[in-house]
Order: sequence, then C-alpha cells, then structure tokens
Amino acid sequence: MVNIPRLVVAAPSSGSGKTTVATGLMAAFAARGLAVSGHKVGPDYIDPGFHTLATGRPGRNLDAYMCGPELIAPLFVHGARGCGLAVVEGVMGLYDGASGLGELASTAHVAKLLRAPVVLVVDASSQSRSVAALVHGFASWDTEVRIGGVILNKVGSDRHEALLREALEESGVPVLGALRRAEGVSVPSRHLGLVPVAERRSDAVAAVAAMAGQVAAGCDLEGLVALARSAPALPDAGWSAGEAVGGAFGGAVPLPAPSRNRGSAPDPAPQTPAALGGAARLDVGAGAKPVVAVAGGAAFTFSYAENTELLAAAGADVVTFDPLRDEALPLGTRGVVIGGGFPEVYAPELSANEALRKAVAELALSGAPVAAECAGLLYLARSLDGLPMCGVLDADARMTKRLTLGYRDAVALTDNVLAPAGARMRGHEFHRTVIEPGAGDEPAWGMRLPERRVEGFVRGNVHASYLHTHWAASPRTAVRFVERCRG
Repeated sequence: MVNIPRLVVAAPSSGSGKTTVATGLMAAFAARGLAVSGHKVGPDYIDPGFHTLATGRPGRNLDAYMCGPELIAPLFVHGARGCGLAVVEGVMGLYDGASGLGELASTAHVAKLLRAPVVLVVDASSQSRSVAALVHGFASWDTEVRIGGVILNKVGSDRHEALLREALEESGVPVLGALRRAEGVSVPSRHLGLVPVAERRSDAVAAVAAMAGQVAAGCDLEGLVALARSAPALPDAGWSAGEAVGGAFGGAVPLPAPSRNRGSAPDPAPQTPAALGGAARLDVGAGAKPVVAVAGGAAFTFSYAENTELLAAAGADVVTFDPLRDEALPLGTRGVVIGGGFPEVYAPELSANEALRKAVAELALSGAPVAAECAGLLYLARSLDGLPMCGVLDADARMTKRLTLGYRDAVALTDNVLAPAGARMRGHEFHRTVIEPGAGDEPAWGMRLPERRVEGFVRGNVHASYLHTHWAASPRTAVRFVERCRG
C-alpha cells in the first residue's frame, strides 16, 4: 500500500473556478516546499500545462473513458509517487460524465476510484443562503463521494462571505476558503479554451503566481492538507511504461531529449542515401535505439506524458523538434509523431518553414512511420486555410465556426503503424476545423459512437486522424510504432 495525500477539486458546473483553485493550490503548496503532483480528470491538454508550471512536474490526465477505470489508480500512483500532496482538477460538473454512460469518466467517478476527498468550488457570485441547498444536494447525491469541504469563489464582500458561511454552517460541510473576484488570475481564452502555457510563458507564470497568492490568502491551507491526508492508502501498483510494453526495455524511462538540430555533435554518417531534408534515416541494428522525433513548441502542445514514456520504454530515442523554428528533423530520425495543438493559429509561420515541411514530406515518402493526431493531421495536409502545408495527404483543411467535441469509440479499418485492422480504440475529438475529404481511400478509423462514419488517412506508414488517443490504454501502440521504425 502507498499513502499519497490527495484532493479532488470539483465544482457544480464548468466556469466555477476549478482551474484557478486547483492550479493555485498546487503552486501555493509547492512554494511551501511540498512536492506536488498535478492531475486532470478527462482528456483536456491545456490545464495540465498550467499544472506543470505550478508544480515543476509533468501534468497528467486521468480519463476513465479512454484508459478504463482499472487504470485510473495505477496511473495516479505512477504520477504522484514520492509526492507530499496530489491535487486532481475535475472536469465540468462533479457528476457530469461521458454522454449516455452514467457516471463513467466523471469527476465523481474518478474521486471514487481514487478514494479521494472532494473540495467543491462554488461560484457564489449570485447567491447567499441558497448555497447551502446547493452544497447539500451535491454532498448527498452519491454517498460514496465524500465532499470534505467547500471553497467559495467570486465572493463580493465581507458581508457576502459572512452570509455564505452562516448558511453553510447548517450543511455540515466546512468552508475551507473564500476567494474574492480578482482580475490578475484570469487567463486568456480562445476557440478551444485557455491559451496554452507554451504560447505565453511569461504571462502564464504571472497568472499562476497570482492564483497561488489568491489561494494562499483566501484558503485554509492547513485544513486542506489535513483533508488530503485523511485519504486512505491505495494499492501500491503504480503503472509502469516498462512493464506495460512487456519489460523488453526495462529501467527508468528517460525524458525526451532536446532538439539536436543546433549546437550538438553530428550523428554518425547515414548508411542510406543522403539525408532527406536534413533527417537522415539510419540503419538501426538490433541493439540500437531508433530516433523518434516528436513535435513540440507553441503550435503542438497537446500530448500525454505517458505516450512519450511508452515510446522510450519500447526502445525509441525520443527527441523533440519545433516545427515553428527547426528547419530540419533531428538527425537520424526514423519516425515522427505529431500530436495536437493550434496549427491554425500559426499557419503562416508553419507554412513559411518550407525546409521542414519538405523534410517531413520526404521522410513520409521514404516509408518512415508518421503518426499524426488532429493538429498533426492538418500539418500533413496539402493546405491549411489556403496556406501550403506538408502535402503528405491529398486533402485541404480550414477553420470553421463549428466545434467538434466528444468521446469516440473507434475501430481500425486498415492495418497501420499504430494498430492492426480490427483493433478497438477509445479516444476523443476536439477541434473547430474540417478537412476535405474527411477520409482517404484507406481510412484510419471507423467510428462506432456517437455516430457511424469513417475518418482519417492511412497511406503507407502514415497514420493521420482527428482522433486523440491515450496510449496507456493500448501500450502495444507504442511498441508497434517503434518496431516499424526499426524495420
């Protein structure tokens, strides 16, 4: 068994202030010298970036739909091991889960799986005594969910706070904080939510510091720590990337190395013809690690930490590159992974980097494995909003006003670098773009839910799709990709 003090920060609905409170708590406790682990319920990529900034550790997701309920506690223990406190930020309202599937993947579901006390953040801006009825309803709805305290957000005045506290005395749920309305803690938003940390680093640092200050001034930090420590021990069966891929490449999983495009010693000379746009494909011996280049930088910020850990555990030498800055892929690249993000915001800059676009296209044409999700799909297209992209796919992408959002149940229609034909995968979509056509002659996925359709592209060793997936649910995905890179 392992003892990890932990809290789940939830709310009655979206917009109540969960991110402010959760991130502020992480940063406030980290400033006190605690090792803090930050987690996010659901598939969201942006909030974990703020958690990383607040704690200095990778922000991690806990998604019971994509990964399955059985992996929630192991993934949590993996991320939080050795920490003095773990803070889990919820998603939407406390009891809101995957559409039509009851409590599955809700904050309440994850809190029960972690046996963690819940702190309910309530937007109190337009109520006084009614807050007690609201809290009572949430606390009594599911007796397996332990709401251990309330933090009142957007409180208007001392008088308002007094009225709220007086009302909640009758609820039996203690008030562990009261936060005034504050401008300094606001974070800019756009078409897919908050602006990621990587795009506004200095402003994000200032916002996180403001959140920490507000939370430290308005919350009972000692009471919150005591509540976190009341959580019972969990089975010491933390997830391991090495064990997940079968132990063939056991040991510690290294973090991705920085880009090698500038200021580093050259790799050995390629044994194949000349480097494709600066990214030479080397013959990989049985004991060598193939270089897998993973897109990063401001345009490609959506990724799950476990995906990269699995690639490394499967035997890859994972190296990051920035499509906005780097004019060549890392030397020796044998495969490329391009995750999600905001290429539509940076389309002119991505298009202007013609050297890298050519390198990616030539590497794909050579037969090297390329896996692209959402933003990666757009980058591989012929064009995005009329601007040239890599041209790997005979398709064109553009922004729309329509938001496509939700969980998906998919099956691989074509044997590819990520999965054999017929493999089932759960994932999610999150975009305001369309690509035409929406699927190639060999589609990547057949969507089973919420509607039946085909989606994505398989072209040789290229796999490109809107579907975001969490590879912890299917570790063989990373193994299969790395094996193709060796081939």
